Amino acid sequence: MIDRVTNMFNIVANGGHGSVWTVLFIGFLFGAIIMYSRLDKFEKMAGFMIFEDTLVPRMAMTTVALSSLGFYFLVQNGYATFAIKPILLGGLITGAIIFGIGLVILGKCPSAFFVSVSEGRVDAFVGVLGGMLGGAVFTLLYPWIKEFMGPNLGNLQVTQFFTEHSLLVVLIFSTILLVTAYFLPTLEYKDPADFKEK
Repeated sequence: MIDRVTNMFNIVANGGHGSVWTVLFIGFLFGAIIMYSRLDKFEKMAGFMIFEDTLVPRMAMTTVALSSLGFYFLVQNGYATFAIKPILLGGLITGAIIFGIGLVILGKCPSAFFVSVSEGRVDAFVGVLGGMLGGAVFTLLYPWIKEFMGPNLGNLQVTQFFTEHSLLVVLIFSTILLVTAYFLPTLEYKDPADFKEK
């Protein structure tokens, strides 16, 4: 396990796209944004799940839109590379269900767990341990699990269907997300328990 972690850092350091320190700086910056926007709070995700808070979808759409544009230009100019994973239908559906259950129970996205841990949240720490354990089990059992992943639909990308207009596809996709995020009504969930007389 230690060798794998060491190898992970070596891959980042030798990837030619920035040092480990650059990656750590981006991670800390990302965590600061999550803390500032309060996306690591349980009530934000809970409010989203009951359609009484729109911060999560607005932030997600804005992030995906801007990241899509930035990543596209980084790749086109040779500053970034990526590998498309194959769509294994059975695994995709099963993983989505497990992810959704964990999201509802713990009230956080995986990226917010470590931010919450840094704030001393025990529930987030349990979630991180559970995620690491689940990842370890999946890795050990993968040779057996992959037999039940379902049909392989290949390494699909939306842009590959519009190879001559890939930039236009990214621009349209990002614009739709940004416009939708802008026009979503601003709702903020307030837990009734916070207003009870003590």
